[in-house]
Amino acid sequence: MTGGCACGAVRYRLASEPLIVHCCHCLNCQCQTGGAFVINVLIESDRVELVAEIPKPVDAPRDEGDAQTIHRCPHCQVAVFSTYGHPGIWFVRGGTLDDPSAIEPDVHIYTRSKLPWVTLPEGVPAFEAFYDLKTLWPAPSLERLAALG
Repeated sequence: MTGGCACGAVRYRLASEPLIVHCCHCLNCQCQTGGAFVINVLIESDRVELVAEIPKPVDAPRDEGDAQTIHRCPHCQVAVFSTYGHPGIWFVRGGTLDDPSAIEPDVHIYTRSKLPWVTLPEGVPAFEAFYDLKTLWPAPSLERLAALG
């Protein structure tokens, strides 16, 4: 899969399938995107090949009091990916994919702040907050996560 920002200055290629795809309904994601939720493609940073300009890291405050680093295009300011705690995992914004329809959420998180007019699909796990990775992630994704240390 390939993707990039709105102006085309930042371009990337994903070297493998994602670990998992989150649809996050938290208030931080709603505020930062100006939308009802964000789709994040979780993937190891070494599996994202940046093929054009490097996004600029910008720290954004979170409800928990810490910061989330959002990597934005230095020109159009589109958020391309985020990092939270583990530098080896990037949360690539699904909307920046050239074909966003190539992915679907594996899980909906922080649904306690889901907007009331958003209907969650049947059969997709949904959690009021976060979840236990070991019970939800596929075994190959857990192995890839363990390899990061």
